[in-house]
Amino acid sequence: MKGFYDVTAESRATASAVWSLLVDAHSWPRWGTVDALVGDASEHLSPDGRDEVGAVRAFRTGDVVTSERITELRPDELFAYEGASNPFMENYSARVTLKERSEGGVEIRWSGEYDVSSDVHALLAPELTRTMQRMVTGLAEAAERSSSARDVDVSES
Repeated sequence: MKGFYDVTAESRATASAVWSLLVDAHSWPRWGTVDALVGDASEHLSPDGRDEVGAVRAFRTGDVVTSERITELRPDELFAYEGASNPFMENYSARVTLKERSEGGVEIRWSGEYDVSSDVHALLAPELTRTMQRMVTGLAEAAERSSSARDVDVSES
């Protein structure tokens, strides 16, 4: 059965600030719903926090480890990935799009599609939508905090 989610958040931060968090797998446990990055199960992670297309990032949430492969990057615009390993779903793909707002800040849209068995779908679909809403909200808020911290550092120099 095909499932999907489509969630959004707005941030006062720049697209660049949001982008820097998306491409840095090490930052995800600080702002997202994942508990930890699993380095041993990840591949081609960038030491400078700028993962590229082909990088596989493995995250642990509770006792479950899932991994994703970055499939497309357009700096400050699009971060796309697919599921590389997930015990609950197949054919998973997701896109995070960033759109600058005319009044400042950025709109973040995180959407995904996946296949699951029909008995799992009824439980997974609403929970995954809630989880991904927490992810996108956490990303928006973390980008604002990192932008504020940089603004303070610059003004104190």
